[in-house]
Amino acid sequence: MRFLPDAEQRAFAGSLHAMLSAADTPAVIRDWSDGDRVSGRALWARIAGAGVFGLAVPEECGGLGRHPVELALAFEELGRHAVPGPLVETVVAAVLLGAPPAAVPRNAVPGPAGRFLPGLLAGTDLVTVAGPALDSDAALLALDADAASLRLALAPDGLRLARAAGTARPSLDPARRLTPLTPDGELLTPHAPYGLALTWARLATAAQALGVGLALLDRTVVYVRRRTQFGVPVGSFQAVKHRLADARTALEFARPLVLGAAVSLRPADVAAAKLKACEAAYRTARTALQLHGAIGYTAEYDLSLWLTKALALRTAWGTPEQCREVFLEDALKTSAPSDSP
Repeated sequence: MRFLPDAEQRAFAGSLHAMLSAADTPAVIRDWSDGDRVSGRALWARIAGAGVFGLAVPEECGGLGRHPVELALAFEELGRHAVPGPLVETVVAAVLLGAPPAAVPRNAVPGPAGRFLPGLLAGTDLVTVAGPALDSDAALLALDADAASLRLALAPDGLRLARAAGTARPSLDPARRLTPLTPDGELLTPHAPYGLALTWARLATAAQALGVGLALLDRTVVYVRRRTQFGVPVGSFQAVKHRLADARTALEFARPLVLGAAVSLRPADVAAAKLKACEAAYRTARTALQLHGAIGYTAEYDLSLWLTKALALRTAWGTPEQCREVFLEDALKTSAPSDSP
């Protein structure tokens, strides 16, 4: 099992980093939050053109073949630059529409996959998905459904087209809006592989959170080196160094879990990776906020764009408690004696 990306994978991540660095993502995020999606859609098309969404689609459906490791590396960069929009939801839609031949007969490929995947892969269609509500009385909520041109929902009888059924609700992250969906549209497939899609969603979220945490740490290190107190940089104080070292350690411990989960793609491994990466990003966000002081709270300061995203990703596609449950159930199952009743 390899935990280190090879040269080609590093080059792919590097090219994505260069593209996003030149895109002035803080301005894109603020436009997106204000409802102006022009710059965001342009960036979205460039991300799709780089092949990011094709990494979750089999070649026979027009994608690049399923490459979870490359997808994780790409989402780390998307998180590092806090790219807005239903990124993880697009991966979920790609997995659902490009279901493996075992779940959907090959002769069904021209159906939902042939209709919707070309626009998704080209970045011309903005797609969002609502998963099954954990509480039967809870509404199906989809991220950025007000901006999406294709809305999907996992209903009890399968994957359906859906429509917005109410006004968008604000999120912890101003760049995210959650809209209730009504799954009363066309039934696209009764065999939607939700478990597989959830695994990919958690993997992408874990990698995105890792990137968010790394960006928060980098920005905080720059800040404490620049800001002085009692005539010396704040970063020279031992207490500050220890907080930053703890944040760095948490993120570096999360990285091999994310890459290892991408290699194995076992639901328990992915759940553990999401738990560790999101908690590391959350811990780094708290450190960044404390070391920046009051300026960290202000919406005008770019740090807030990453702070709010770290908070939102922590519960996206599985709360910490749900991820722990998946991991513990798997651990108990694999450690149980073979002759146990």
